[in-house]
This record gives sequence, structure tokens and C-alpha cells, in this order.
Amino acid sequence: MTRFEALKAKEEQLLCRTYGRYPVSVARAKGSKIWDIDGKEYLDLLTGIAVTSLGHCNEELADVICEQAKKLIHVSNLFYQEEQLELAERLLKTCHMDKVFFCNSGAEANEAAIKIARRYQQRVKNTKRYEIITMSHAFHGRTLATLSATGQEKYLDGFAPRTDGFVQVSWHDINALEDAVTEKTAAVLMEIIQGEGGVNCLSPEYVEKVQELCHKNGVLFMVDEVQAGLCRSGKWWSFQHYNVKPDVMTNAKALANGLPLGCMMTTDEISQAFVPGSHATTFGGGALVTKVGAKVLEIMERDHLAERAEALGAYLADKIMALDSPWVKEIRGFGLIRGIQLTCTEESAKELWNKLIADGIILNLTQGTVLRLLPALTIGTSELDYFVDILSKHLKAIEK
Repeated sequence: MTRFEALKAKEEQLLCRTYGRYPVSVARAKGSKIWDIDGKEYLDLLTGIAVTSLGHCNEELADVICEQAKKLIHVSNLFYQEEQLELAERLLKTCHMDKVFFCNSGAEANEAAIKIARRYQQRVKNTKRYEIITMSHAFHGRTLATLSATGQEKYLDGFAPRTDGFVQVSWHDINALEDAVTEKTAAVLMEIIQGEGGVNCLSPEYVEKVQELCHKNGVLFMVDEVQAGLCRSGKWWSFQHYNVKPDVMTNAKALANGLPLGCMMTTDEISQAFVPGSHATTFGGGALVTKVGAKVLEIMERDHLAERAEALGAYLADKIMALDSPWVKEIRGFGLIRGIQLTCTEESAKELWNKLIADGIILNLTQGTVLRLLPALTIGTSELDYFVDILSKHLKAIEK
């Protein structure tokens, strides 16, 4: 039995079987490279699903972690903490929002958005509104409420009944959304760029109509930036590609480059809904993770990583389309959140994905036939060129 086989066998004994693991066991990582337990090197174009945007084991962040761990890690949110305020100030400078709530993950950030939408409508506006409208192919988290917001049957299997208060409409269908809005509607929650859904991007016309519809009907306009936020799309936030200003926004993943940290941001007006005791979290926004988060934002601003993502994303898309492969229908997305839509069957797409992994390329296959690319914002053009060369080799093999 190999070391890898022994590791798999041990996991079967010890862990719940909730993950479809990739055939790789990671031992260490640096920058955009990871190495397995046998020393094989891989190019990481997934970054923990858009998490390690500054690369693995970033030395500046490692120094902050070490220094802060010797000073203060956790005392709970019963106390004032300077680290939280430092991160909050940096976050709020990137957008039009006024207030931040810190939590541990994207699902928790979306739970906070759902709760503040309902409480704002019911306690500040004195209405009975509670329904949240979401879009098909969405992904908002794995808690029971965010599963219901996600609405995909494959994630809901075995968890019936759905949590009440969620209505899903067809993606990019403004008429369906108009029909769904009633006196019960508290908010519309959507991803500007659907990541897990296949890197689907909403049009400017649609997004602006959604905001107009929300404002017209007293409904909150909420955007899930958990995956597409923090410079990944080529701007600080994906909604900034459009002429809109959400009432509520959520983020997590890249916020602390691998440490568990999420946030929900909103305006002064809507923040009135939360008062002491109305919402809380034990671990959310602790001193260690928020200190790291502040450094993450400092580096992103200092190194102009939004602009870098925009340039590298265009470079990557051009290189892939220049392959002129019949197996590539299009490449979607903004910046360094990209989806390569394949024209082959799901079986052939899975075979291609497996061959890429065998050749040392880590990326994601989503919605059956979409190769999802979420490389570090610090990746180099030579590394992107290497990926395109490997992809080209396998696409040509399929053609033959």
C-alpha cells in the first residue's frame, strides 16, 4: 500500500464522508504551487476555492499571524478590539457601505444578510415582509437557510423540508423576478458572478433593473460577493462593474487568505435592524483573523491587485481562445474568476479534468462541463502560459 492509499484508508475510518476528494494529498504549499506527500508539484489554479488570493504561505501574512498570536487570539465579542476596527475601516473604504458585521464564513455572512433583511423590514419598517428571492444556479452556503436560498436539488437531497421564506426565480429573467415580488418580499439576494453555478455573469441592464425593481417596491437589494469579491473580478467588488449600489453585501473566502473570516456589510439605515442581542457569533472577527484580514487588504491596495487581476484575466482569456479548439465554446467571467465552457459531454469533461490533475494542474470542474479557474491574484504570466500549454496538449489529444 502506498502512502497515499494508506492516508485514504485512514480517512475512511476517521472522517465523515462529506467530500468528493481530488486524487491529491497536499503536504505543503507556497505561492501558486502545492506539493503532495510524495513530493509531486502542482500548479494551483483553485486557491482553496478563491481563498488564498495572495498565494499560499504568504510571508507577510505569516509574520502577522506569528506576532498577533503572541499578543491576542480570542476573547469573544463581549470586548472591544482594535483589530476589528482596523479591518472594518479598510473594508469600508473600498465601497459605499457604512457598517460591518464579522463572522466565520460565507454561509454565515449570508445568514447575517438574510436576518438583517427580515429584521429591518419587520422592526425598522414595521412590515411583515420576510421572503428572500434568489436565482437559479445560485450558491449561498450549506446551512439550512442558505441551502434553501441556494435552491439546487443536489444540495438539498435528504434535508427536506426546505426552510420557509425563500423563493427562487430563473437566472437573468427580469419578468420572472417582477412576478415573484409581493408584499411578502424582504430582499433579493444574488451573485453578480455565479461561481459554483458555472461562472455566469449578469448583464449590466439586468442588474440595474433589479436594483430599480427593489427600490420601487421597498425591497432590499443584496449581493453575495463571497467568491467574486476582494479584487478577484478586476475591481474590489464585482458589483462595481455595474452602475449599482447594493443595500447589503456579503464576503468571506479571500478575506483572511485561508483563516476563517467572513463579513456582512450594509448602510447606516439598514444597520438599525441589528441591536445588542439580535445577532451574534462566538468566534467571528477575533483579533487574530481580523489583524490578518487588515494586512490582506493593505497588500491588495498596495500592490494594485484588482488592476492586476483585470490584466491577467484578459491575458488568460485571450490565450485560451487563441487555441481555437472546437472543445472550447467560450471563456466567461471577469478578472481572475473564469469559466471555460466545454462543448463535450460531462464524461469527456471529467476525463479531461482528471488528465489535467495527473499533469499537475489543480482546477475545478463545475456544472459538469465548466473548468473553473480561480488562481492567486499574485500568479505570474509564465505560470498561466504553462497551464495553457498543458490544456492545449490535452485538447488536441481529444480532437485526434
